[in-house]
Amino acid sequence: MVLAIKDKYIWDSWYAHDGTRWHGYFLQADRSIGDPDLRHFNVSQGHAVSDDLVNWDHLGTCLSPSAGLAFDDLTTWTGSVLQGPDGLWHLFYTGGSRAEDGLYQRIGHATSTDMHNWRRVGDGLCLDMTGPAADAYEKDHAIGHWHDRAMRDPWVMRDPDGPGWIMYFTARAPGIAEPNAGGAIGFATSPDLYTWTLQPPVFVGGYGQLEVPQVFRIGARWYCLFCTSAQHWAAATVAGSSSSPVTGTHYLIADDPRGPWTVAPGFLDGDLPCRRYAARLCETPDGWVIMGFADSGHDTFIGHVMDPEPVEIGADGLLSVRRLSQAAE
Repeated sequence: MVLAIKDKYIWDSWYAHDGTRWHGYFLQADRSIGDPDLRHFNVSQGHAVSDDLVNWDHLGTCLSPSAGLAFDDLTTWTGSVLQGPDGLWHLFYTGGSRAEDGLYQRIGHATSTDMHNWRRVGDGLCLDMTGPAADAYEKDHAIGHWHDRAMRDPWVMRDPDGPGWIMYFTARAPGIAEPNAGGAIGFATSPDLYTWTLQPPVFVGGYGQLEVPQVFRIGARWYCLFCTSAQHWAAATVAGSSSSPVTGTHYLIADDPRGPWTVAPGFLDGDLPCRRYAARLCETPDGWVIMGFADSGHDTFIGHVMDPEPVEIGADGLLSVRRLSQAAE
């Protein structure tokens, strides 16, 4: 089994466990649009539940772009879900507007009591490139230098170093001549999940973009998962690699969630053409597993979430994926 819907493309996904079962959230678009590249601007969010991350019951669409003029009236892209201290569930997601052709991304916030019916908090907007730290980012669209104003894929978690909450997101740093050296992991803090303050990035460089970050701890070490494409490797990253650039999922390592972060050696899960993209790691009773969507490139795009595969943690703290049969891809 895979997480699939016959008449829809499915791509980026994220997961939350309610204490009993898994909730999988994912980006979806009707296959009737034809060209899979059009899916990004014909998007909504789907929701499914599972006991084992393999067999899924689909609950339907749970969030769509705003009907009226809004920061998210064109796109509601990738995010994360977590439970607040009062039991309320929070969805943080990426919004894009028709007025800006989706080229400027911002972070949205919605809440739910049942993990399916989401209500935006106010107008939904919770974080933009504003405040004293904004100058540490490529806060305006650098037309001709990069294809968008990147501020997307929020990953929110409790602050392990004190009260409050922290957010990581895909971003870019300014003033870097090589476009592929300007990718960044953005950072923000909140005392209550509602009021957010932009902070400087916790990592810059290596790639033009570090998409879909996910931060977690295994033992004493922190990991920041991200995905990127072969064409977005910086020249220094290519020169320092023992293999040719690939597209897929890799990770950063740190001793503290605020860094300093360094790129792990090798590349965790990559191929050309891409096999799996926008991956997440989930901790199960049997160990860690990787979940991500089957890609394979534009001409043969698959568009479903692959079954989980085991992730092993070496004695040196480095991660590796134990690939299973590809028959279901």
